Amino acid sequence: MNQPAPAPYSLLQMVLYMLRLGALGFGGPVALVGYMQRDLVDERKWISQEDYKEGLALAQLAPGPLAAQLGIYMGYVHYRILGATLAGIAFVLPSFLMVVALGWAYMRFGGLSWMQAVFYGVGAAVIGIIAMSARKLTQKSIGRDKLLWAIYLLLAIVTVITESEIAWLFIAAGILVWLLRAPPAWLGRKNLNVAALTQVPMAGSFLGTIDMGLLTQIGIFFAKAGAFVFGSGLAIVPFLYGGVVTEHHWLNDKQFVDAVAVAMITPGPVVITVGFIGYLIAGFPGALVAALATFVPCYLFTIIPAPYFKKYGRVPGVIAFVDGITAAAIGAITGSVIVIARRSIVDLPTVLIALATILLLWKFKKLQEPVVIAAAAIVGLLVFSLRTV
Repeated sequence: MNQPAPAPYSLLQMVLYMLRLGALGFGGPVALVGYMQRDLVDERKWISQEDYKEGLALAQLAPGPLAAQLGIYMGYVHYRILGATLAGIAFVLPSFLMVVALGWAYMRFGGLSWMQAVFYGVGAAVIGIIAMSARKLTQKSIGRDKLLWAIYLLLAIVTVITESEIAWLFIAAGILVWLLRAPPAWLGRKNLNVAALTQVPMAGSFLGTIDMGLLTQIGIFFAKAGAFVFGSGLAIVPFLYGGVVTEHHWLNDKQFVDAVAVAMITPGPVVITVGFIGYLIAGFPGALVAALATFVPCYLFTIIPAPYFKKYGRVPGVIAFVDGITAAAIGAITGSVIVIARRSIVDLPTVLIALATILLLWKFKKLQEPVVIAAAAIVGLLVFSLRTV
């Protein structure tokens, strides 16, 4: 295996950079990826353009939140597993601590009218943000591909009807596109055990019947969630809703929308909302277990294939499989907009906040989500204060 070239920076410098990015990096996954290119490639020249592109391609192909995986890969380039581990922890830690602090405040002061007012406005704005993100993802990843559109629409409809996300449909979508677009040589052989594939959903149902402790349930659920996040951290939203609200009843609809809002107003990866959700379910131990369970798959999906990515990353079968899963994930995000909107859009002011969010993000392409969230919070406070007058 090739040894990394000498690094023009120390491991400590990379860790400090990731800490800073995790603490101050607003704007979602696309913005965070852009910051890394600007800082590490263009300005500091710590990472070559080739290594950056390979890391970005791997982050897009493998399951896991885009920005977090790219950050892990940046640490891997010159310092391998140790660098990847420390860079990943440094990137996630600041936002994790923030959402835990917000979780404590939410649990302690959640009954106060001012906090209810803030999340009243923010919850409506979140619907607009997710809707615009779904639009961008659809345009970028689906395009005019009829097969991907069929998968996209199917998952959107299933998500709306069931109000949950069926994880094995993601895998089925990937396998379908793989078999149709780049069928393997062994497909025509008689020994293909297709029946085994039908047992996947049954295996998931079996796991769901096992009686286990709350923290164990949290760990298993969030590990599955982390393994099915492709590209944008928002892909985890419908999956979390289906498990946290519909299946396990750990949170109610309002608490879940508030959790998504917390992810929007904090820096770092959007997926860090799992820490807030875990805190609401089981305090700090729940937050820690949820975060670890979500990010460990992302970490493993980066460091394990990294040494082999240059050789196999462009294989047509791999690309086709990921295309199918990505179409399914974006369809689920789109469906989740409708599901969550049913709970957050409750009156005329929330309708107007959601529409205003969509129009602002449509008109001003560089407008960052935290600015919109802050404005929505102010509007929520004003509406509530007028109602009490």
